[in-house]
Amino acid sequence: MDLTLLSEVTTLAQGADPQEYGRKAGKAIALGIGAGLGTIGPGIGVGFIFGKVIESVTRQPEMRDEITSIQWLGFALTEAIVFYAFIFGLIAFFLG
Repeated sequence: MDLTLLSEVTTLAQGADPQEYGRKAGKAIALGIGAGLGTIGPGIGVGFIFGKVIESVTRQPEMRDEITSIQWLGFALTEAIVFYAFIFGLIAFFLG
């Protein structure tokens, strides 16, 4: 890394408004925490879906094709929650 670039970055960081710098840091941390917490519920939901699919196919193997198609629909709807959480976090980050 070029030392002149490093000195320019430190000069800019020292001259920055501390309150603005803190606000941007807080927004970045909130985005990370919000996105992380927004994935916990869907992660549990996906695990629950696949667990129940395994139980269902074990009980009625002849229904495997129908159960699998319903499984993928449930998986897609559950994973959509992750994307909503991420998009809402980005909106709050850039517009907040």
